[in-house]
Amino acid sequence: MEKRAPRLQFTEEEQTDPVLKKSVRRAKKAAAAADQAQEKIPKKKVLRKQRTFDKPTGKTKVRLYFEEADKKKPSKLTHAVRDAPGNAVLMQFHREIRQSEDENVGVEAAHKSEEAAETGGRLVRSAHRSRKLKPYRKSAKAEKQLDRASLSYLQKKTARDNLQPFGNPFAHRRQKRAIKKQYAAAKRTGQFTGSAGKAAGNTAKAAKAAARESKRAAAFVARHPNGFLIAAGAFLVLVLLLNVLSSSSVLLEGGLSGVAASTYPSTDNAMLGAESVYAQKEANLQDEINHYEQRHGGYDEYHYALDKIGHDPYVLISILTAWHGGEWTLDEVRDTLSALFAKEYQLTQNVETETRTRTETDTVTDPDGTTHTETRQVPYTYTICNVKLHNEDLSHLPVSIMNEDQLGVYSMYMATLGNRPDLFPTSAYPNASTLKTPTQYDIPPEEMADTRFAAMMTEAQKYIGYPYVWGGSSPKTSFDCSGYVSWVINHSGWNVGRLGAQDLCDICTPVSPADAKPGDLVFFVGTYDASGVSHVGIYVGNGMMLAAGDPIGYSNLNTSYWQSHFYTFGRLPNP
Repeated sequence: MEKRAPRLQFTEEEQTDPVLKKSVRRAKKAAAAADQAQEKIPKKKVLRKQRTFDKPTGKTKVRLYFEEADKKKPSKLTHAVRDAPGNAVLMQFHREIRQSEDENVGVEAAHKSEEAAETGGRLVRSAHRSRKLKPYRKSAKAEKQLDRASLSYLQKKTARDNLQPFGNPFAHRRQKRAIKKQYAAAKRTGQFTGSAGKAAGNTAKAAKAAARESKRAAAFVARHPNGFLIAAGAFLVLVLLLNVLSSSSVLLEGGLSGVAASTYPSTDNAMLGAESVYAQKEANLQDEINHYEQRHGGYDEYHYALDKIGHDPYVLISILTAWHGGEWTLDEVRDTLSALFAKEYQLTQNVETETRTRTETDTVTDPDGTTHTETRQVPYTYTICNVKLHNEDLSHLPVSIMNEDQLGVYSMYMATLGNRPDLFPTSAYPNASTLKTPTQYDIPPEEMADTRFAAMMTEAQKYIGYPYVWGGSSPKTSFDCSGYVSWVINHSGWNVGRLGAQDLCDICTPVSPADAKPGDLVFFVGTYDASGVSHVGIYVGNGMMLAAGDPIGYSNLNTSYWQSHFYTFGRLPNP
């Protein structure tokens, strides 16, 4: 049977004490509930070995036996990996269907029915997974309630034994922290020995000694009142200084915990190894393309449409870390690397056949023995092999394979590069991201006089510096360009839902650059391989826009890049 977490043990005196018996009753009830919840966790048979020494024969014997143990909690990541290829195909299918909906009402109705069916299927699968996880959730909740009840008992016993004779709130808070620490250590090691109040009892001895010292101190003060006043003043200054230092340490602790949370937890060997494995897969793919005609011969002609091969190693490591929920080893992610590679790259061929003719000359002998030549057109089959390599871009994959929590973790790692900008230097990894500082711009006060524009900027400026995440549409996941603009306008007076860049353009009224004003949207085409509008930002005046780049920040529209991709300004409808 799986070993349960240790429980507090209570003496008869502790169970009948008027001050403690209510807390004891609650702790015992919580322990019973925790044990009952743990018993409902699914079990499995585990084969064990027991070695014993047989003195008469002088040999070691091995006895095999089965032991009942808790089944491992099902992982959400397993389902994400399994469903990822299907989700990607469905996303592409729905994207293509939506392009024809405006022209065909029947297609639209059928598509909506199909989407509803798929949603129902996902809900059924989600409900099934939730049911499997239910006993684990209940057990964890019961353990937390038991911890609270046990700590409440220990703190009440501390108060009963007069462990805080001076009534000092700071000392009382320290005492509570000490009890929590002792309880956690005892639970970890399973050393709840003797009565539940053993740890508190040790502290009680120290408190009695402190009480004796306080009496001596009081007598000393009575004999030296002036010296005490000087010492008290110095003490107050010291307390003030310590409070300042304490506040600073809290801020430092918060900063350090934030740094720890956003740092890649895996070893350098694991991360560099994963990058090496993925790069080797890309090298093998390039070799296949380089020798395609030798390995896939027999065609008359070859046409190639090839996307560039390459990836950002920081994107790869951030995906692996978010997907696997923290630290991982190279062996643990090999299957994931293969799945990601298959989703990023698709190498396909399509063979076309044409009937062509060629001229052939024949020598013909006449009946009188003379010869002459004749020409004729002979049909034949001509084959053209069209080879296509599609690179989905590794950074586009997280939104299709991760839930919102995982996507949020991924965006955090991309914002900090795992606090390891040295891991993949651009000199050796030319596609590696670098930490970027958003461009700042002070919007003139007179432009902020427009209340609608001011409301947009109040919301939009909250997210300056957030990383660009393909498909992201909330502060939790970070944003892409259309997700960012949709979020801002939906939280500053409009209610348009989550729209793509082209959809945002469609709801706007086009305006000329001369008539554009702060609060208008600005649209671009050709910023990546997509039909129609591919990028959108918020115009803030003076030739500047605020948009989700990498990271979210201001951009000057007068640069050659933005001018070459500019499409139009658009004015939003009235909210």
